[in-house]
Amino acid sequence: MLAAERRDHLLGLLAREGKIVAKNVAAELRISEDTVRRDLRDLASEGLCQRVYGGALPVSPAVADYGARQAVAPDGKRKVASVAAGLVRPGGVVILDGGTTALAVVHALPKDLACTVITHSPTIAAALLDHPQAEVFVLGGRLFKHSAVTCGAAAVEAAQNVSADLFLLGVTGVHPEAGLTTGDAEDAAMKRALAARAADTYVLASSEKIGTASRYRVLPWEEISGLITDAAPQDPVVEQLTANGVEVLPAD
Repeated sequence: MLAAERRDHLLGLLAREGKIVAKNVAAELRISEDTVRRDLRDLASEGLCQRVYGGALPVSPAVADYGARQAVAPDGKRKVASVAAGLVRPGGVVILDGGTTALAVVHALPKDLACTVITHSPTIAAALLDHPQAEVFVLGGRLFKHSAVTCGAAAVEAAQNVSADLFLLGVTGVHPEAGLTTGDAEDAAMKRALAARAADTYVLASSEKIGTASRYRVLPWEEISGLITDAAPQDPVVEQLTANGVEVLPAD
């Protein structure tokens, strides 16, 4: 089989089954696993898959820059944001992650809601200016422009001095095996630091992130309280997560 044919086969397999297991492909095509791994490296370099141990998974569309992501699945993000905003109680303290879904959460919050919002995103902080009853605390550090959030040692240290009832966590990939992932190591570390300061952590995941993966794991499933998604309950990934004991809050 020619390289171009193998490429089409791998992409088709990824689309149909949501993952590639290198040893299975090697046995099916009667080629070496080294050949499959080389093909996967080429696809990954083009941003067409995310390599993981033993094979590859669909790559998250949320790795695009902040401006481009604002046009990705806006309806899904609004649905997720509406459910997430309902978790913020009057008088409560919420840590709000950065990113486009978190920004949709701000827009979904009642303008007169009295609460405290802790965020490491200047974009989120600015969006809360027209919420007069919301007290806003901004955690400083190095600005990670991809998601318009601060990260690094200073930001992690600042996070260790706050406490909250709720953390609304944004990720770029949600997969039963790969877990909750994002595309930057320092951003992942900051998310972990924030999750450690909240009583409950809920993941914001519009449907385009379901079944995809990015390079860096954020949290194991047992450390979150639930997943908010507009993906259908019949989605195979959602069904598997539910079977694994993950609380899924539907956003329909």
